[in-house]
Amino acid sequence: MSATAQAAPAGTAPKGRGGIVQSVTDSLVMAKRNLIRMVRIPEVVIFGLIQPIMFVVLFSYVFGGSIKVPGSGTDAASYREFLMAGIFAQTVTFATAGAGAGIAEDMHKGLIDRFRSLPMARGAVLTGRTLADLVQTALTLVVLAVVAALVGWSAHDGIPKALAGFGLLLLLGYAFTWIGALIGLSVRTPEAATSGGLVWLFPLTFISVAFVPSQNMPGFLQHLAEWNPFSATVVAARDLFGNLPPGYPVPDAWPMQHPIWASLIWSAAIIVVFRTLAVRKYRNATA
Repeated sequence: MSATAQAAPAGTAPKGRGGIVQSVTDSLVMAKRNLIRMVRIPEVVIFGLIQPIMFVVLFSYVFGGSIKVPGSGTDAASYREFLMAGIFAQTVTFATAGAGAGIAEDMHKGLIDRFRSLPMARGAVLTGRTLADLVQTALTLVVLAVVAALVGWSAHDGIPKALAGFGLLLLLGYAFTWIGALIGLSVRTPEAATSGGLVWLFPLTFISVAFVPSQNMPGFLQHLAEWNPFSATVVAARDLFGNLPPGYPVPDAWPMQHPIWASLIWSAAIIVVFRTLAVRKYRNATA
């Protein structure tokens, strides 16, 4: 072993066995490490649940009586069903900040450099982190769905379509955690990663059809909202949950007319682009 170490150039990390099996195995090991860490710090999960529950209650009871959904007549309860897909989507995308902060913290403590010294797949550290965040997001989504049911929300088109809707939401959340991974590798502190992970999410989620229909927005904002990847997943989830009123006027934009396909395309594109950038940044940032 000492002869091998002497033959290797200084500062060069040992290379893993390579291959898909090795990459999957290493990623699962890293995901397990992050899940154990979450269990040992339960307040992170608890506080992550409080915010979306507050959004459900506030929007349902504070704004619900003031916002009317086109095609629903005077039924105030219809806004709660219209709202919930937006709250679900906002919750899964806000996991971006947690992913970025976690990776930035590992960078700050030097753990990433230690991982690089091991013979493991190059993207395993980041993939493991995003998979662990996906598990936490799924747990949060389950709790949030129970709270939503308590305030009057329900899925009307059967369990298979409801599960498909939640699947699209989790796929969007997983895609956004790769944006968080890139942010976490690009900043110096976990605090900066948290701020950087949230500052762009608020305009993304509010300039969308998550909380209000796009028909009453100014022209340029209406186009931004309808071509927003966040909006595509929200409308797809509403469609699969059966939460759109019968008379709701669907906008003419292609993502609004084909929301399920638009959601899949957007999520896949985000994963491909930002995973590539994050893995490249990981190599450079820790070299």
